[in-house]
Amino acid sequence: MTPLVAVEDLHVTFTTPTGEVRAVRGVDLTVERGECVAVVGESGSGKSVTARTLVGLPGPGARVRAARLDLAGQDVRGHRPRDWRRIRGRLAGLVLQDALVSLDPLRTVGAEIAEVLATHGVVNRRERAGRAVHLLDQVHVPEPERRARQYSHQLSGGLRQRALIASAIAGEPALLIADEPTTALDVTVQAQILELLAERLAAGLSLLLISHDLAVVGQIADRILVMRDGEIVEQGPADRLLRAPTHPYTRQLLDAVPSASSRGRRLTAPIRRGAARPPVRAALPARPPVRAALPARPPVRADGNLLAAAGLTKRYGAHTVVKDVSFTIARGETLGLVGESGSGKSTVARIVAALLEPGAGDVTFERGPWSTLAERHRRPLRRRLQVISQDPVGSFDPRYTVGEVIAENLDPGLTRGERADHVVDLLRRVDLDPRLRDRHPRALSGGQRQRVAIARAVAPRPSLIVCDEPVSALDVSVQAQVLDLLADLRAADGTALLFISHDLGVVHHLADRVLVMQDGAVVEQGPVGDVFTYPRHDYTRSLLDALPTLVTAGRP
Repeated sequence: MTPLVAVEDLHVTFTTPTGEVRAVRGVDLTVERGECVAVVGESGSGKSVTARTLVGLPGPGARVRAARLDLAGQDVRGHRPRDWRRIRGRLAGLVLQDALVSLDPLRTVGAEIAEVLATHGVVNRRERAGRAVHLLDQVHVPEPERRARQYSHQLSGGLRQRALIASAIAGEPALLIADEPTTALDVTVQAQILELLAERLAAGLSLLLISHDLAVVGQIADRILVMRDGEIVEQGPADRLLRAPTHPYTRQLLDAVPSASSRGRRLTAPIRRGAARPPVRAALPARPPVRAALPARPPVRADGNLLAAAGLTKRYGAHTVVKDVSFTIARGETLGLVGESGSGKSTVARIVAALLEPGAGDVTFERGPWSTLAERHRRPLRRRLQVISQDPVGSFDPRYTVGEVIAENLDPGLTRGERADHVVDLLRRVDLDPRLRDRHPRALSGGQRQRVAIARAVAPRPSLIVCDEPVSALDVSVQAQVLDLLADLRAADGTALLFISHDLGVVHHLADRVLVMQDGAVVEQGPVGDVFTYPRHDYTRSLLDALPTLVTAGRP
């Protein structure tokens, strides 16, 4: 039988002001009918460009050439925009990572789906509204009639993603291309999306899944292709590739996944201070290095708590988003805070950082009042408590260079020369080239921006850093580098961390204790090993049950 997708020797090149970028280099790819093929790799590996090229959306300025580029037996190499419009939605549906951007903010979800139905003549005008509701019901959107009348901004992240899938399958395509469909979703919503995709596969749909999450891929894929620098370096059946990878790059990706088994170990090879960084395409060692131990954690001091939150409550109108939350953080300790989207964990983080006032309760910091202080009295103390957010660009002044972003947080009493020296030292400390200090953060990759945020946060040598989903949008290898960096900084400075995440594997790897939040309340807390190994609360067990498990040669 002819494959649904057949690609041979695909090349995609972009022209930039600094020269040509060969994003995809000689890729061969097939997807059989009813098969799930996953493409994995780091950011910039070419996996998304490859997927979008299959539906005629490689990006502005792209030059595409291939020995073969067939969809359902049809050669699409010479297709013009109007030809692609007939294919998209009808032969191939596309689901992107950020549904809020992908869905039209000026139309209801029902109207968005109805447009696909109208474009491809699936049903007549009278039946479109009913079919849109039916599609939302098919993807398990609760109250589909009401949701069809709502706009995308009125839906949660999980509901938006399901609505986007409903729109993608409205044209009854044979192929669904899902580009990072679960990234940044909490573990239970992620499990629901994976179950939904599995249902579509069982119904005969073919799926091309793009992801950097190897555990997600292992739950659903029949075959896996591993991409690096625009090339496929390894491919094979999912079970074989995850259990017995042959390429060192694949082994490095697997070794970088945080979990209980990686606790106390580095996820990446340590970089020697002053050592030259290898070129991007340098040959990897024949075998990945054995994980080195992380530096010893500083002892938790018994001279009182660094921070104490007592009875925190926050209401918005009639809705209580934080309900009587209390906890402490000791000096040098990492406290993990987990829960689904909407559980209240980010609101707690904002209260701790004094970016939001509690409706009731209070926070004390370094044995003194914190949340009850007037801002003019709190401002001189803010250097002791810093914040790293999921998207640090929003917290940077867009006019500032990297150097200015970091220098802003240094002691104002330093001379210009001293500030410049400190900036260089901080950039080196987070493994960034000091020459980047003259660039603007938007010109950097996501991982580089996150390291700038960390350099800025540690510049005043704080006693506590609030980390609000700092690695959720990063690919597995960059995430590993950031986690190792946080562990190194904590060991060197004795800095405590409040680490908010929906990724239980990350928290198990990094945290000493964990708080589990549901509907604004703490339902369970304790040492991370105890809570995740012997959970007492049904909600904690449901989170752990929804966590995709990466099965490899080194892990059961």
